[in-house]
Amino acid sequence: MPKVSSVIVPYATYLRVYEPLAAFPEPERGHWARYARRPGRPSYQDELRRALADLAPTPPVPVPVHESDDAFVLESDGVVRVCPWRTRLRGWQALGELAEDFPLPVLDALLPPVVRHQATRDYERWLADHPDARPWIRTATWQVPINWFVLFADDEREYGKGSADEAPVLRYRTPMVQARRRVARGLRALRDAVDENPLIDGLVDVGRWLEEFHPRSLVELDYGGLVHALPAGTLEGDHSAADVAEGIAALRRGDEEGAGEAYRRLVERWRSVRDLRSAN
Repeated sequence: MPKVSSVIVPYATYLRVYEPLAAFPEPERGHWARYARRPGRPSYQDELRRALADLAPTPPVPVPVHESDDAFVLESDGVVRVCPWRTRLRGWQALGELAEDFPLPVLDALLPPVVRHQATRDYERWLADHPDARPWIRTATWQVPINWFVLFADDEREYGKGSADEAPVLRYRTPMVQARRRVARGLRALRDAVDENPLIDGLVDVGRWLEEFHPRSLVELDYGGLVHALPAGTLEGDHSAADVAEGIAALRRGDEEGAGEAYRRLVERWRSVRDLRSAN
């Protein structure tokens, strides 16, 4: 579990894909094999601290100059899997989404237009040489997108209360084949029940993203820094993936009332988090 830090971290959640070493071409495969044996690997909070440090200079550095060579590592059933950070790529992509989160005057104060424009030009040049680039990590702030929960079952939930020295942990992990199967089933149920819905669009997008990875990958949903915004009792009682699965199952059998009840529980649970975001 991550150590509790005196540094205030963003309330971000993460959807990660861990690919087996066999999915990577050489020489990258060799790099990750050596990296996986390295002790004292950095955590997601270390990545956040580096990003915050880059924003301190004048002018700020919104995107790292060089791509990260760090990754998260999992070993299960004798298979080593890695989830590369790709901080630079994710930084470029996040920069393009800022206009949706901040009014233009606020955005200009945070990141001057000349800085944003230069980063955009750098990304366009880089993307021309890497048209198939995709991140292994998706990030959301102050929420877990509902379509992420579709990928997981309640029995894949891992919860740790934490202690004075350790933060609580709430996450789900599932094999890629299960995640893809649940996306397909969820889409069928939703399309049979409604004509258009933002959840359908989000689920299609996540499904396409998952298709980019090795079939023996693992998929992880990590509440990350959001655990610091949720009371312990709320976190312990959070079974959002179960509510989403119940709602989809109700739609599949034509039980609109049951689907509505599962959705109401989900909305009620996350309303407090939405209120915190508005008060921040």
